[in-house]
Amino acid sequence: MSRRPAQAEHPRDTGDQAPGDQVLTLPNLISFGRLLGVPLFLYLFLVARADVAAVVVLAIGGTTDWVDGWIARRLRQVSRLGELLDPLADRLYILATLLAFTAREVVPWQFTAALLARELLLLGSLTVLRRFGYGPPPVHYVGKTATFLLLAAFPVLLLATEWDAAATATAAIGWGLAWWGLVLYWVAGAMYVVQASRLVRAARGRGAAA
Repeated sequence: MSRRPAQAEHPRDTGDQAPGDQVLTLPNLISFGRLLGVPLFLYLFLVARADVAAVVVLAIGGTTDWVDGWIARRLRQVSRLGELLDPLADRLYILATLLAFTAREVVPWQFTAALLARELLLLGSLTVLRRFGYGPPPVHYVGKTATFLLLAAFPVLLLATEWDAAATATAAIGWGLAWWGLVLYWVAGAMYVVQASRLVRAARGRGAAA
């Protein structure tokens, strides 16, 4: 992997398309909309206590995670800005949902801590990469799958706390999705760390040879 300017941790799966400098594209507008959904979700869930509306916002934000990338490839509107906005929206949705659900005791703080620890590990790896002039490693489908599972798990876990008649079944489904998402989130993080360590070793080897 060659040196390159820093880019998003998991950019859209763009195939062979080289990202351009476009700003006002349909995929980018979708990503902007997803970003605006984060504070809206927090307001609905923590302030207005409109749980149904909050879950709808969360579901839309999760499903459009795949839509913007598909449209970018389909319309050949892959852009550098999109590669930044897409993973930023993913991360903000997960962090906002975690903090909100922890505040209302839908998920325990230990689960939140496990996800935040992965973020800190990845942040350290990205910091080291930038010191050697590298951007983040390219996206892997494991990371995208983990994000999808987590965003699918949260509404089901909320439903388990509100729907007494099916609390056991919905809790089992929700926690099944959540734990698989957590495991894959850490697997994806470990893959990024391995990629980062290889790039750093290669950079040091070139430096020693020079």
